[in-house]
Amino acid sequence: MKELENKILECGEILPGDILKVGSFLNQRVDVKLLTNMAIEVKKHFKNVDKIFTIEASGIPFATAVAIEYQKDMIFAKKGMTSNLSGNIIKAKVESYTHHNTVEIFSNKEYFKEGENILIVDDFLALGNSLKALIDLVKQANANLVGAAICIEKEYQNGGNELRAQNIDVFSLAKIEYMGDNTIKFKD
Repeated sequence: MKELENKILECGEILPGDILKVGSFLNQRVDVKLLTNMAIEVKKHFKNVDKIFTIEASGIPFATAVAIEYQKDMIFAKKGMTSNLSGNIIKAKVESYTHHNTVEIFSNKEYFKEGENILIVDDFLALGNSLKALIDLVKQANANLVGAAICIEKEYQNGGNELRAQNIDVFSLAKIEYMGDNTIKFKD
């Protein structure tokens, strides 16, 4: 999506550790018009969606925009068990690329209906660890995975390619082919 790529080039910042900072428009300060246009593109790609599913926290703005576009509910997995989680809890482990640690994510199985079509939505895809954990939760809930909609994929880290090899429909709005030396190159 050219609009997103241009925004990344204009406002994104490459940080040490192969991190792309996009907080000024994607997940701390949110460019609502951009997210709305991104959600429209997602809806053009994925049909027959019953619920949107993401992981806290930075995926929530994009997932909310997608949920509004579909007029469907959005669920987010929590990073850590909290006192307001109860009932039939499903959980999975995820290794965080950004935070360099492993956390458990949790959701309530009752938020899903057996057999419904779930679209996973997230802001970044690098190694695919968060997506794999979310896919595991969808399976535990006995729901159907429609695919994954991603804002920015670091294609060179192969997480998306690994998931696509498993016949998972991964739709990324911006695919970064190379990032380094203050340069970002997008895959055509």
